[in-house]
Amino acid sequence: MDEGWREDRVASALRGENPAVLRRLDAGFAVLAEAQFLPGHALLLGDDPTVRRFAELPRERRVAFLADVDRLAGAVEETCRALDPACSGVDVELPGSGGPVAAVWPRYRWEPVDLRDRSVRRYPEERWRDPFFALGRGHDGLRSALRAALDRSAEDGPAGA
Repeated sequence: MDEGWREDRVASALRGENPAVLRRLDAGFAVLAEAQFLPGHALLLGDDPTVRRFAELPRERRVAFLADVDRLAGAVEETCRALDPACSGVDVELPGSGGPVAAVWPRYRWEPVDLRDRSVRRYPEERWRDPFFALGRGHDGLRSALRAALDRSAEDGPAGA
């Protein structure tokens, strides 16, 4: 598969051509992020490529999106804790632009002390671009475990039910 999917991640997901997609959820696509320096870093991408901001979604779609964020965050935390006991939880970020997107960051006790309890955005740029941490075949086990956790969460019904 060519790398053109990166030009429009949502449109390529809708066409079934985005290899980072874990699962289609109610209001978007759960995907593994390309930078995996915190293993399990995942995103929820809104499923309408014409919407540029979360606030542009109708209320019912915003609520569905947030329910999907909850589902993805639960799956990431469950998976990362099972794969690495040093996982201490997850952070969730909803940036204001770039389309409806949410980032789910697993956090680990092995992170540098000066970064462990701070925004992941404080990590040096080199970490984000380092090919060593790039999403690839070495993440297939993580991908499978996250898909299984997402599938279990669908069987459990809506959060809080």
